[in-house]
Amino acid sequence: MNILTNIKNNVSDTLVMTGRVLNYTLRSIDTIITVVAMPIMMMLMFVYVFGGSMNTGSVKYINYVVPGIVLMCILSGIAYTAVRLNNDVTKGIFERFHSMPIAKSSILGGHVVTSVLFNAFSTIVILAFAFIMGFRSDAGLTSWLLVALVLLLFTLAMTWTAVMFGLLASNAEGAGVFSYLLLILLFISSAFAPTQTMPKLVRLFAENQPMTPIIEAVRSLLLGETSGNNALTAILWCIGILIVTYVASVGIYKRKAA
Repeated sequence: MNILTNIKNNVSDTLVMTGRVLNYTLRSIDTIITVVAMPIMMMLMFVYVFGGSMNTGSVKYINYVVPGIVLMCILSGIAYTAVRLNNDVTKGIFERFHSMPIAKSSILGGHVVTSVLFNAFSTIVILAFAFIMGFRSDAGLTSWLLVALVLLLFTLAMTWTAVMFGLLASNAEGAGVFSYLLLILLFISSAFAPTQTMPKLVRLFAENQPMTPIIEAVRSLLLGETSGNNALTAILWCIGILIVTYVASVGIYKRKAA
């Protein structure tokens, strides 16, 4: 009974913390603009400005570029997770929560759950806008479920990366800087142009970093094609990053809470 009671209390406290962070997020206009509006504008630019010069074979460029835009949307969203968490750390809010009779895990849990919910919402908005622009998918139900799984694992992996940097940074400005490094990885991948068109060294890097197999897996599944080893590779990358960043984040959090 004590175990069940503890689980119930942890879930209840996490939901309360999630509501707190989610309420703050939805009231932040700059977050909405950056996370939703910017990826949409980038998609418009890539499709209607650069799309004509991109050689993607028989695949329409809008169908080719959507997975990269979705990942860009998620990466933009998790940067705010790091900033919000860092504000809690540097402004003394963590200390107030630690003095209250709540589950300590719920403090980080609220930020993580909010990140997953908000990024799921923004991803749906991006996909809906992509359909308006002409995106079409031949994916069946199973493929869509696999896409959802890959994107969920990617969001969790990147969210715990954000938590780690949010706990480590000395200020809010520094907390979100890591997202630029992730965006660089996104641009040096197959997100917006085939790796075959890149110089040899750039191509070698692009094909052997985590963003490319994740993008290729999502793209293949959405187009109704066989994903080969890309889906498994993408899942393994996401799980590996998730485990490393989760363990590191919990360790850092315990030291700060001690």
